[in-house]
Amino acid sequence: MVFLEVKDLHANIDNKEILNGLNLKIDKGEVHVIMGPNGSGKSTFANVLLGHPKYTVTGGNALVKGESIMNLTTDERTKKGLFLGFQYPIEIPGVGYSHFLRNAYNTLNKSLADDQKNREVFLTVREFHEYVKKNLDSVGLDKSFLSRYLNEGFSGGEKKRSEVMQMLVLKPNLAILDEPDSGLDIDAVKAVAEAINQLIDTGAGVLVITHYARILRYLSKLDFVHVMSRGKIIKSGDKTLADELESRGYGWLGLEDK
Repeated sequence: MVFLEVKDLHANIDNKEILNGLNLKIDKGEVHVIMGPNGSGKSTFANVLLGHPKYTVTGGNALVKGESIMNLTTDERTKKGLFLGFQYPIEIPGVGYSHFLRNAYNTLNKSLADDQKNREVFLTVREFHEYVKKNLDSVGLDKSFLSRYLNEGFSGGEKKRSEVMQMLVLKPNLAILDEPDSGLDIDAVKAVAEAINQLIDTGAGVLVITHYARILRYLSKLDFVHVMSRGKIIKSGDKTLADELESRGYGWLGLEDK
């Protein structure tokens, strides 16, 4: 059974239709990429999948392991194994980074234990801190981040690294990463890609939304590349499609980047 299946999905914001009949299937272990011009609905799609309240779904469906998630709250969708790495992570003063991660991990342990037999159980705070520190090292963040509030005072690059670090800690079944490479220098792009590779190695599915092919060159696996325009996927292919988009832009597909 396919892990995530999106069928003819329509969604709008302020009565303006953004998603216009989007179809997509992603199974665990598969790595998909969505590219497309600005304003094509890529970020909207990611937010709709996780139940962002400002979007209204007007048609279609999204199913996880054959069951619709459309009537589920955001936290219920995450308990199904979905994870969203935000395009613009926000700062949350007063919420301790380490405390947030531990609570989220323990919550997911209860809901994903049957799917993921290798999920670790940490009996003490110290054990969990050691586990998180290993993942901090993977993305090049200092252990001092554990004593800070969630994203508060982080630079743009640190926020992006923080998002993929959270992904590694939480071990979702499917990670949806909205422009994880935006605003990063080449070393940071490599670090983020390596973190994604670690998740790929666990057998999780990954969906990367990006404008550029550069991060894709560092991924250990890439199964499908999709081009999105006007709220739907108009073309799919393998990694060579991403290279072609990088070199030729979207004009040869009859599209223009805004």
